[in-house]
Parts: sequence; C-alpha cells; structure tokens
Amino acid sequence: MTYEAMMTFAENWIAAWNRRDMESVLAHFAEDAEFVSPLARQFVGRPLLRGKQQIRDYWTAGLARISTIEFKLDHAAWDEQRRELNVVYEANLNGERKRACEIMRFDASGRQIRGEALYGAVL
Repeated sequence: MTYEAMMTFAENWIAAWNRRDMESVLAHFAEDAEFVSPLARQFVGRPLLRGKQQIRDYWTAGLARISTIEFKLDHAAWDEQRRELNVVYEANLNGERKRACEIMRFDASGRQIRGEALYGAVL
C-alpha cells in the first residue's frame, strides 16, 4: 500500500460517510476486525466491537439517530511499517462539530483489522 493509495483511501472514506454509505466503509474490514469507539457505548452498550457484524450493528444504530453527518478531511498520515492510517477530520453530527481522528490498522492484504475512533473538543 503506497502513501498515495492511502491518501486516496482517506478521501474515499470521508466521501462514503458523507453519502451515509456504511457498506462502502465496511467493505475494507476483515470479518474478525475490532473497532473501539466512545460513541459505541451509547449506541450498543459497549465501546469495543469484535467482528464486522458488531461494527455494522453499531453503525446502523448510530446512523438511525444521526440526521446530519458531514465529515471534512483535515489530513491523513500513513505509517507503512505499522500499516496504520490516521485520518484527522472535522465531524458534524446533528449540528455538533468536533475534531476527530480514526486510527486504522491494516493486514498485509489491505483489510482493516483494527480501528479506533477518537473524538476531541466541540468546535
């Protein structure tokens, strides 16, 4: 995975969320991926999700409660050695704007095996 390919991936990831296209976002996840999000606790009762189906359930529940979703890419950073992409963006969820970061770790075949969402201060 090249730096250029991962920057394109970050732009496409932002665009998929803005279209509310959860299946496009999920498409790059391995079946046994793990995902951590502080918002998952409020939507599905736990912050650590194991497996693609739990991640889908969380995002389905979240999108059902979010009328407005708009992400704006600030920047992304790719660590080739760790196969880790960090995407920093502004998230507008139902009119509340926050800085956010997604840390995505990939296996050698390009499937996401771990992810973590971090949310910062309200803007």
